[in-house]
Amino acid sequence: MIADGRVALNGVAIETPATLLASLDGVTVDGNPVEAPSDARLFLYHKPSGLLVTERDPGGRPTIYDRLPKGLPRVVPVGRLDLNTEGLLLLTTDGGLKRQLELPATGVERAYRARAYGNVTQEQLEDLIEGVEIEGVRYGSIDANLERRTGANVWIEMILTEGKNREVRRVLEHLGLKVSRLIRTRYGPFVLGDLPVGQVGEVRAHDVESFRKNPTRIDLPQPARSREAAVKSVEPRAAATPTPRTAAPRREPERPSARPARPARPSKPAKAPRQRADGSLAIRAGASDTSRKARSRNFRAERGDAPARPTAPAKGPAGGRGRPGARPPRKRP
Repeated sequence: MIADGRVALNGVAIETPATLLASLDGVTVDGNPVEAPSDARLFLYHKPSGLLVTERDPGGRPTIYDRLPKGLPRVVPVGRLDLNTEGLLLLTTDGGLKRQLELPATGVERAYRARAYGNVTQEQLEDLIEGVEIEGVRYGSIDANLERRTGANVWIEMILTEGKNREVRRVLEHLGLKVSRLIRTRYGPFVLGDLPVGQVGEVRAHDVESFRKNPTRIDLPQPARSREAAVKSVEPRAAATPTPRTAAPRREPERPSARPARPARPSKPAKAPRQRADGSLAIRAGASDTSRKARSRNFRAERGDAPARPTAPAKGPAGGRGRPGARPPRKRP
């Protein structure tokens, strides 16, 4: 483009690429101003097993670019994961950030969980902290710990900083283990977390800048961005229709199921019976006849002029209805 005279600085065509630019001010291509570089973007991708980390494969095997969500900007992978390795894969739009993440001298940690078949001791794993040489290749310090055993398999957690080609598998095979599953769970301060398989999340811009200032830090807040906010630029969603807020129904006061009973009226004290001129008691109307007769009889009996109360007739034999001389009951044949 420079040889063709398409690049100019302040209207003067640049003749050699050995030109130092303090900024992009005044630089044009075909007369159009050159835009300032955009901020670096970093994405977290949960790579499934069975995908190649490459743009295209001559053998026709599926790659990550065949499965990435639509709408992503042009991204490049940070490092690589084997065909059968799954877990966290970083994608970025900035080549400088990619180089900073990959460079062993930066000291960015990578964490893996491996399921392997065979027997191994914690002492053997701890010896990897000093590094190991396998077939003439020197592998640096590895922090390995035996996580648990499940039958004939063991789960091992490994943290390393170099990330050489097939490093985890080769080191474990050197210990007599056969790796059946390998998952990368963390790359520097960026963790896989609960990101679903095949989904993409984006790291916040200020977290990216914070990492670039201190690449060895591992205390960035996670998850870096919620998945809904992370993929809004990846998969635009239809604007949510606001739901009209309806007023809550008024609550009617509860009515009593029955009318409350009226309080009882206080009873008036009973009046004493009035005595007549002949000495009998005058009973007010409404009293029972039995009580009136009894009171009158008792009063006259006390005075001495009341007739004697007749005695009840003696009961006759059974079936005679209680009268004297009643016919005895008939005997049945």
